[in-house]
Amino acid sequence: MATTKPLPPLKPSAVLKSVGPKLVPFFKTVTIFFVLYGNEPHLDSVFYCIVKILPIISLMIFVLLHGMNFSEAYVYSRRILIGLIFSALGDALLVWKSSYFIHGVVMFALAQFLYATAFGFYDLKIKHGIFCTVLFSIMFLFLLPGLNGTMLPIGIVYCILIGCMLWRAIARVQLFNDLWTWTKLCSCGGAIFFVISDYILCIDKFRIPVPYAHQLIMATYYIAQLGIALSVIDSQAEIVIEQSLKETEKFDKKTQ
Repeated sequence: MATTKPLPPLKPSAVLKSVGPKLVPFFKTVTIFFVLYGNEPHLDSVFYCIVKILPIISLMIFVLLHGMNFSEAYVYSRRILIGLIFSALGDALLVWKSSYFIHGVVMFALAQFLYATAFGFYDLKIKHGIFCTVLFSIMFLFLLPGLNGTMLPIGIVYCILIGCMLWRAIARVQLFNDLWTWTKLCSCGGAIFFVISDYILCIDKFRIPVPYAHQLIMATYYIAQLGIALSVIDSQAEIVIEQSLKETEKFDKKTQ
């Protein structure tokens, strides 16, 4: 059976040359969004919905341009892609907040679940998990007085999922002896910005008005999705290496 050889690490200049042009549609659509809807929108139009999700669609295309099939090597990219799809659905539903806010939250909850499973549970790093648990417990307690009815259990579940996503994103960063540190830093930064974006939204909706909430929410949100999408670069080679390490560990145990 044929095996996939690990990809050689790319120089930063080569990465920029190959990745930069693929991100042009994302930056253009983000610019269009803020030019048209930089102020707080009071819209529930289809056109606003389309403009809002165009940057996420651009990131879907970016992920697809880095290859996609049903092999094990692309499991990370597939989960990130599906997470982006659910995010776009959540964006669309939140345009009509009065009717579909909970539906939008559910879509984003599914996106958080997919991102967390993409980041993986190979290296648990329990201390990071404890830190995220304490952090989100404090954040949730601050929001608790404003959560009523069905939003209380939904808020608990969403906090668990996005907290887990942040934990796994932080846990996968290895600052030394790791060829793909920069892509893991992208996913970690993306996760952090996702938490910031969601928390600003929650504070503004459930507790107190936040100045420039719309601009802050959307700017941090697009940065978050960009960071997570960038993490697919070289993910195939990383998965191949991880599989090789697991097979080597199994072989060493058998021969001992």
